[in-house]
Amino acid sequence: MARPGESAAVIRVVLADDEKLIRSGWATVLSLHDDIDVTAEAADGRAAVAAGTGADVVLMDIRMPGMDGLAATRELARRSPKTRVIMVTTFESDQLVWGALRAGAAGYVLKRSPAGELVEAVRLVYRRDAVLFPDALRRIASPHVGTARQRVPVELTPRELDVLRHIALGQSNAEIASALHVTKETVKTHVGNLLNKLGARDRTQAAVLAYELGLVSTGVAEAAKSRWHRE
Repeated sequence: MARPGESAAVIRVVLADDEKLIRSGWATVLSLHDDIDVTAEAADGRAAVAAGTGADVVLMDIRMPGMDGLAATRELARRSPKTRVIMVTTFESDQLVWGALRAGAAGYVLKRSPAGELVEAVRLVYRRDAVLFPDALRRIASPHVGTARQRVPVELTPRELDVLRHIALGQSNAEIASALHVTKETVKTHVGNLLNKLGARDRTQAAVLAYELGLVSTGVAEAAKSRWHRE
């Protein structure tokens, strides 16, 4: 939402699903909010890539005829790096979701998710300030911790590695700043630098890399979450 005295940026959203009824439902929910504008709809992956190029956020069904959601997400990541994809699934398959995240999706939601969760997901990935559903990411990442063939990029500074670990834990810039006793502006600079060095499109891709590189384990993440709740 906009701060007092500021005009809200309108988030341009494309809806991609082969079922018109599903798209209509999403459009009805999103159109209730002044900061979200549904600019186009698509019934298959190729149409989603064409309509989604240049958009802010694409809600992408994972299973569509022709080019499926995974392939469409990879193509959108190549054509339109600033576009954020939220993968939408009927069933919470860890393998499918992990594949979507590695393909370039910024997060995922279930088709049965409450309307408010869908709206908040769109806003969160647009702001790019935190990882969408970090608890789910920790669970999904568990089998993939330390599986990357590459080593930790040597050009990452110790502070950038600290920030990367906190990103993987799902913390926002403000939370990372508090944990590391620095300003939010400093964290924002570190985040930008490490994304560039890793070649990651966004925080979600950085978090996926952090788990695969073994920089954070799911056990450490759960312990950190419990500590935050106690505090």
